[in-house]
Amino acid sequence: MSEQADLPTADTRTEDLRAAAPVRTGVEGVDRIVATVEELEDRPLEEHVAVFEAAHEGLRRALDADPGAPAAPGRPGAPA
Repeated sequence: MSEQADLPTADTRTEDLRAAAPVRTGVEGVDRIVATVEELEDRPLEEHVAVFEAAHEGLRRALDADPGAPAAPGRPGAPA
């Protein structure tokens, strides 16, 4: 009797991730960054690194930002 038959495969885990609701933080700028990463599936593989690097930089700026200060243009949370 094997319990391994109940373990999810890589294919079912990928399907589960695709079916999951999009991640939203409630912080507009951060949610825009997350959305760009979520859209990677539709973009050529060659573009993925640049998207991840831009997302990392944007999230880093969001973490470093003074929560009481108004957002600068082009920064997460800033008006578009």
